[in-house]
Amino acid sequence: MASDPTGAVRGEVRVAEGPFGPEVRPVSGAVEQTVLYVHGDPRLGGTPHDALPMARELARTTGGAMVCVRYRTTFPGALDDVAAAYAYAREQAPVAVIGKRLGAGLAAGLLLRLRDAGEALPTCAVLVTPLLDLTLDAPSLLLNAAADRTTDVDVLHRRAATYAGPTSRTDPLLSPLHGNLHGLPPLQLQAAGTDVLLDDALGFAARAARSGVTVDLRVHEDVSAQGLAQLTATCDFLRAHAALRRAPLPLDGAR
Repeated sequence: MASDPTGAVRGEVRVAEGPFGPEVRPVSGAVEQTVLYVHGDPRLGGTPHDALPMARELARTTGGAMVCVRYRTTFPGALDDVAAAYAYAREQAPVAVIGKRLGAGLAAGLLLRLRDAGEALPTCAVLVTPLLDLTLDAPSLLLNAAADRTTDVDVLHRRAATYAGPTSRTDPLLSPLHGNLHGLPPLQLQAAGTDVLLDDALGFAARAARSGVTVDLRVHEDVSAQGLAQLTATCDFLRAHAALRRAPLPLDGAR
């Protein structure tokens, strides 16, 4: 094993195809946390293999297992697939959830679905450049269109229509920004100030905080700055909430 500049232990990992998508696991030692990684790209497409570079780094740095979930290209089938992968991951260890772009919307939708069903929630969730409102009427979609070269807003509208199908665009499981956010686990949201989806992150963070949810909002100058900070911020957040889960409760006399 080796250490990265932050002092975290970095171990060897292996990648193998699992029942719900590729999985990244440490070569040695039991894992204390499994991370469900829900991929996404600017065109609402991609594959779970797109998440592997980040999943490898997260597994090396945190020592956790990563399940890069494969999901269908339309709603609600996509959310059903993510929920099935979550149930699978929970059989192995406590689960945290990471989602990017559309995957972040699916991760947030999963939280609402689990809470409403009275099922066990993840230890925490990280939402990166999240697409959380399929109405696509946020001001940042227009105001940041010229600055954000990663996303074609016209293509985003067409793909969103295909993905949503007949489902109402304000359905909370499709567009979690329109949902009741009470009772969710701790959240970290990462965005760039130049991102067309910036308002989704800001709006969700504000509504979650007003609902009593612990929120860590990270807004970076641009996409490059966000990318440089993503691994460290995500690892720190995952480790912090894994450690909180392990910490013993104080004795009654010490409270």
